[in-house]
Amino acid sequence: QVQLVESGGGLVQAGGSLKLSCAASGTIFSFDVMRWYRQAPGKQRELVAAITGGSRTNYADSVLGRFTISRDNAKNTMYLQMSSLKPEDTGVYYCSRYSPIASRDDWGQGTQVTVSS
Repeated sequence: QVQLVESGGGLVQAGGSLKLSCAASGTIFSFDVMRWYRQAPGKQRELVAAITGGSRTNYADSVLGRFTISRDNAKNTMYLQMSSLKPEDTGVYYCSRYSPIASRDDWGQGTQVTVSS
């Protein structure tokens, strides 16, 4: 089992930027799928971005062109660069790792992002 810890959240004005990190205590394998989710108050958790071992990425339409997901397998770390932030980006951001070998998802505890208008 891998433990994931998110960091980098905070309060930012609309139009600003933040970079989130997700550090794993164990080994993230190149074939693991890494994802960022977010959950706004009163809403369901939604997928924001994903990156495969081959560095293929996909994004929610709402963040396409503004967010960039990346990973550094050597550092067992994933990132989410967020730019042109909007108030609707506010929420708790969670990272997850899906292991196809173990067929399981591991989750972090989340980091709060608040975008003020």
